[in-house]
Amino acid sequence: MTLIFCGNDYKYEIEGIMKLFIPAVRFKHIFSDAPVSSDDADNVTVSVKESEESVGLSVSVNYLGRHAEREQIISADDTSDRELLLSKLLYQAMSEISGIVPKWGVMTGVRPVKRVNRYIDSGCSEDEIREIFRREFYCSEEKFDIAYRTAQVQRSIVRGVRDSSFSLYVNIPFCPTRCSYCSFISQTTESGKKLIPDYIGLLCREIEFTAQTAAALGLTLETVYFGGGTPTSIEAAQLEQIMRTIENSFDMSGVREYTVEAGRADTITREKLETIKRCGCSRISVNPQTLNNSVLEAIGRRHTAEQFYEAFRLARELGFDHINTDIIAGLPTDTPESFNDTVDRLIALAPENITVHTLSIKRAADLNYSENKGTVLKNPTGIMVDHAARRLTESGYSPYYLYRQKNMLENLENIGWCKKGEESLYNIYIMEEIQTILAVGAGASSKLVDLRGKRLERIFNYKHPLEYIKHFDLMLEKKKEIVDFYAEKK
Repeated sequence: MTLIFCGNDYKYEIEGIMKLFIPAVRFKHIFSDAPVSSDDADNVTVSVKESEESVGLSVSVNYLGRHAEREQIISADDTSDRELLLSKLLYQAMSEISGIVPKWGVMTGVRPVKRVNRYIDSGCSEDEIREIFRREFYCSEEKFDIAYRTAQVQRSIVRGVRDSSFSLYVNIPFCPTRCSYCSFISQTTESGKKLIPDYIGLLCREIEFTAQTAAALGLTLETVYFGGGTPTSIEAAQLEQIMRTIENSFDMSGVREYTVEAGRADTITREKLETIKRCGCSRISVNPQTLNNSVLEAIGRRHTAEQFYEAFRLARELGFDHINTDIIAGLPTDTPESFNDTVDRLIALAPENITVHTLSIKRAADLNYSENKGTVLKNPTGIMVDHAARRLTESGYSPYYLYRQKNMLENLENIGWCKKGEESLYNIYIMEEIQTILAVGAGASSKLVDLRGKRLERIFNYKHPLEYIKHFDLMLEKKKEIVDFYAEKK
C-alpha cells in the first residue's frame, strides 16, 4: 500500500493508524507539495492545504476496491494538533471501509497508562479523563477502564520513586531455539556456543564499569532484572559468574527486587534455580506461553506443558514465592477454548503474577513470513483477552502494568496481572518511564530519566553478541554519556 503525504510529513502517526487496521504490512511513501496519483490500487492520500484564513485537512482512502474520504476545515490560528485531527479522519475512513473499530481508538502510543497518570496528576477526575479518552481519542469504555484500573494500582509505587535510584537490566541474548513469533535480538545457544564465554567475560566488565559510574554519580540500585533471550539458556556456573559480579560490584543493600526470567521450561534445572536463589534473586518467570502442546510445537517452542508444570513445581519447592507466568493470546493454531483452558489452569497454580501478551507480528519474526500468517491475523484474539481479564479479575488479580506494540492483533495490549502487593517494580518503572534503567549486554538499551527536567535519553548497546564483543571498548566510551546526562540534570 502507498501512503501519499501532500503538504505534510506526518508519516509516523499516519502509518501507526494504518497498522491498527492492516498489521505487518510494508508501506511505500510519497511526499509532495501538490496532489499526486499512485500506481498502487491501495493507497491513502493525507493532505494539508493552508491559506491565510483557514487550513484544510483531508484524507482519501482506496482499499480493497472501496473508497472513503473525510475532511475538516479549521481556522488558520487554530492551535489544535493537526496530526491528531488527521489521524481521526483516517480512523473514520478506514473504519468505514474495513468495518474494524479498534478499541483503543486513535491511540497508537506504547503507554496509554502514562497518559492516564498525567491527567490524574493534573487534577482531572475519573469521569473527566474518561470523557477525554472518548472524545479526543475514540477510546472504548472497556479499554479506558483497564487503563484507569492499572494507573490506580501504580499510584503509590509511582509516587515513591526516588530521584537518585536506578534499576539494572542484564541482557542474555541466547535461547535454545527461536520461537516463530520472536523478534528479539538473540542467538540460539548452539549457533552462539563459541561466543558465550567471551560474551560473559565482557558482560561482567560492563557490569563493573556501570557500577563504578553509578557510584560516582551517587545513584542507588533499587531493582535488578535479567532478561533476554532466555537467561537460563546459559550454564549455572555462567549465571553465577554474572550474578556474583553484580554482588561484588554494586552496593546491594538498597535492592528491593531481583528478577531473573527463567523463561523456557526446557532451560530450567534444579542446579540453575539453586544458583539463582543462592545469588539473591527473589523473583523468577516461568513462561509456558500456552499449555497446549500442539500450539507449543507450532511456534517452535521445544518443551511441553508437562515440563512447564515440573519447572513450576521445582521453583516452588526451592522457595521461590514470587513467580510470574507469561502467556500469549492469538498464537498460531490456538483457539479461544484452548487459550481459556490455559488461563484457568494457570490460575489454579496461583502464581503471584500472570502476564497476558497479545501476539504482535513483527517484521523480524519468522511468523511474519510463514504460510499461516493469514490464519493468525484472523484469530479471535479479542475474545481470548477478554476472557483472561474477566477470569483474572474474578480470581483476585489486578492489572498493574500495560503496554502496547506495533502490529498487535486487533490493536490490543499486553497486561501484567498480579495478586495484591505482588507488583513488579521494574516492570512499572520501565513501562511508565519514571526511573533510570542502566542496561548491560548485547541489544540492551539504557534509559536515562530526568523527571524534573522532563528529559529522557537512550543509549543503545551493539545489538548482536558478535558486534558487542568486537566493539566493546567503543561501546563503553559511548556510555560515558551517562555522566554527561547527570551533569546536565544537576
